[in-house]
Amino acid sequence: HPLTGEKSLGQLTRLIAKTMPADDPGTCGGPDAEAVAAFIHDHFYSSTARAKFAPARRELSRLTVRQYRNAVTDLVGSFRAAPAPWGEKKGLKAEYFNARNFRSDKRLIDRIDPTVKFDFGTNGPDADKVKFEPHTFSIRWEGSVLAPESGEYEFIIKTEHAARLFVNDPKTPLVDAWVKSGKDVAFRASIVLLGGRTYPIRLEFTKSKQGVDDSKTNKKKAPEVLATIALEWKPPQRVAEVIPARQLSPEFSPPRFVVNAPFPPDDRSVGYERGTSISKAWDQATTDAAIEAAEYVAGRMRELSGCGDGPDRDPKLRAFATRFVTRAFRRPLTDIERLDHVDRQFEQAKDASTAIKRVVLLALKSPRFLYREVVGGHDPYDVASRLAFTLWDSLPDQNLLDAAAARQLGTREEVVAQAERMLTDPRAKAKTREFLLQWLKVDQVPDLSKDPAQYSDFTPLLAADLRTSLDLFLDDVVWGESSDFRQLLLSDSTFLNGRLAKFYGADLPLDADFRKMALDPKERAGVLGHPYLLSTFAYTATSSPIHRGVFLARSVLGRSLRPPPAAVAPLAPDLHPDLTTRERVALQTRPEACQSCHVMINTLGFALEHFDAVGRYRQEEKRQPVDASGTYQTRSGETVTFDGARDLAAFLAGCDEVHAAFVEQFFHYLVKQPILAFGADAPSSLRQRFEARQFHLRKLMVDIAATAALTPREGP
Repeated sequence: HPLTGEKSLGQLTRLIAKTMPADDPGTCGGPDAEAVAAFIHDHFYSSTARAKFAPARRELSRLTVRQYRNAVTDLVGSFRAAPAPWGEKKGLKAEYFNARNFRSDKRLIDRIDPTVKFDFGTNGPDADKVKFEPHTFSIRWEGSVLAPESGEYEFIIKTEHAARLFVNDPKTPLVDAWVKSGKDVAFRASIVLLGGRTYPIRLEFTKSKQGVDDSKTNKKKAPEVLATIALEWKPPQRVAEVIPARQLSPEFSPPRFVVNAPFPPDDRSVGYERGTSISKAWDQATTDAAIEAAEYVAGRMRELSGCGDGPDRDPKLRAFATRFVTRAFRRPLTDIERLDHVDRQFEQAKDASTAIKRVVLLALKSPRFLYREVVGGHDPYDVASRLAFTLWDSLPDQNLLDAAAARQLGTREEVVAQAERMLTDPRAKAKTREFLLQWLKVDQVPDLSKDPAQYSDFTPLLAADLRTSLDLFLDDVVWGESSDFRQLLLSDSTFLNGRLAKFYGADLPLDADFRKMALDPKERAGVLGHPYLLSTFAYTATSSPIHRGVFLARSVLGRSLRPPPAAVAPLAPDLHPDLTTRERVALQTRPEACQSCHVMINTLGFALEHFDAVGRYRQEEKRQPVDASGTYQTRSGETVTFDGARDLAAFLAGCDEVHAAFVEQFFHYLVKQPILAFGADAPSSLRQRFEARQFHLRKLMVDIAATAALTPREGP
C-alpha cells in the first residue's frame, strides 16, 4: 500500500510496535517504535510531509459545466431588466374576469393566490362575495417562479377547460391547451431551468358555457361541468406536486436564456467538481453552446441592445457588442481585443445579424471566457471574478465590476463587504444547498423504494415529502439568525406536513402544509435523525449500519476508507432470521481483512440502529432491545463511546475532526481548487476562525470567498 493515510503519530507508533520488523513483528517497540514512527510521520506520511514532495498548486481550470451554463445565462441576462428582489410576498398575482377574454372592464378580483389549485364547482370563483357568471369566466395568474436546483422541470396543468402556461417566454406557451379536443384533463411539457434564478410565469384559464340549459330552445339541461384548475411541476428526479408558494412570487422577472446543448460530465474523482481536463467532447459542446447563444442573441438584437432602425443603429450595436465581450472576459478590453472581437467582425460581416453572431461566437469560444484565470494576475478584476465564481459559480455582476473599476477590492474589508452582499442573492443560496446535498451524499436523488410487504404506506409521494422536509431544514439552519453548523447535527426540530406527521407519529392535520416542529430530543438529532437520510442509507426492508457508517466516516468525519478487498454481498436476513441487523453485520464483517475499516464503520453505524429502513424510531428489533452503542477512535488515539443518535451527534458537533473536514469540503466545493494551494496554514486558520465565530456558516462562506479572492495564482 502507498505510504499515505491519516493515522496519528500515536496510532502509527502502535502499528509499528505490532508489525515491525517484517521478519520479526513485535520486536520494534517502546522508544524504538516511537522514533521510527516520528521519522516516518514527519518525513513521508503526514499531509505536511507529502506537501513538500508534491506541493499543492492552483491549476489552470476551465469553467465547469455548471459554471458555463450559469455564466452564459447571466451574461445574456445582464442586458435585460434586473428581476425584482425575491421578497417576502409569495404566490402569484391573480386577476379574475367575468368574461372569457380578459377584458379590463370585466375584472372583478385582484389578489395574490399562494398556489394554483382550485375547485370552483359549478358556481364560479368566490360566488358568495362577488357575482360571477358561473359558466363564463377567466383567470390570469402571473409572476415569477424560482428554480431551487438546475435540471429539467416538467410543468403540468390539470383542468377540464381551456388553459395555457407560459414559462420563461412571454410569447410562446410552454403548455397550450387553449383549443382542446378529447377528454384529457392533464397537459404537460418540460423545460430546463438553472437553480437560484427566477423565471417569468403566466397561467391563463377560461371556462366556457358548457352544460348550461338553453331555455329559448327548451333543450333538456345537460349536466353542469365542474371547473377545476391546478398548476403542478415535477422538479428534477422528483414526483409531481402543486408548485408551492415558497417558489412563487407576484413580482416581475425577465426571461432568461438557458443553454440546452449537452455537455460531458465534469471530473469529480477528487471529491468535488473541477475543470482541469479538456476533451474533444467538451470542446465540441462549447462550440454547440456558443452557436446556440449566438442565434438567441442575434434573434433579439433590438431587445438586448436597445437599438432601433435609425442612423444610430450601427454605433449602438457596436457598443452592445463591446459590452458583451467585456462582460464575457470579466474585464475591460484592450485595443487589440476590441479590434479583433468587435470592429473587425462588423467590417467583414455582410449584415448586423451576422456580425453579432460572430461577436458572440468569438467571445464564448475565447480562453478569456472559458478559463477562470488565463494568467496569474491579481488586479481588482481578478478578485471580482474569483468572488463571483466562488459564491455564484458565475460572472461578476455590475456592482462587482464597478467596484473593480474603482479599485475598491484591494482590502479584506472591501472584499468581505461584497461577499456579504452577494450571499443575499438566490444564486448563493442555490450553490450552498447543492453543497450540503453533496456533503450528505443525496445530491443524486436516490431510489427510496421500500419493501411493500413491510412498508406499504411508504409511497413515492411520501419520499418526495421527506426530500422537501430535508431541503427546508437545511435552509432554516443555514439562513437562520445563528447559522450554526452544529445545529445541522444537534437540532431537535424538523419540517413536517400532514402526510409525514401521520407516518412518523407527530400531531398535525392530514392536510397540513410543511411547518417546523420540535421532536423528541432523546430520539432524533439534526440530519442524523432525519428520516430522509436514514431511509437513503438503508436497504428496502432493513436498516444498514454499513451504509450509515460509511457516510459518517467519509462525509462527516472526513476519513479515508480503502475499497473492500472483494465484492461481498450482504447476508440475507432470512438466512439468519433470529439475528438482529447489528448481529448480522458483525457476523459478516468478522474476518480480519474486513476489520481494518469496519472496526470504525460498524461502530459508527450501530449508533443509528434505533431507526429502521424508513427512519422510524424503534426500541426493539426481532423482539430484542435495540443496541445503539458505538465507539470511535479519534486521530489522536482517544476512544470515544456513545449510545444512540443524540450521543453521537453531541460528539460530532464538538469534534475538531468534523469541523476540519467540513471546512475543507466546503472550500473545495466553493473554490474548486485544493485548499493547501492557498497556503499550508489555510485549513487550520479557516477552521480556527470558524470556531471563534461560533461555527457561523454564512461567515465561513464569506471567509472562504475572501481567502480565495485575495490569493493570486502563481505561475503562467
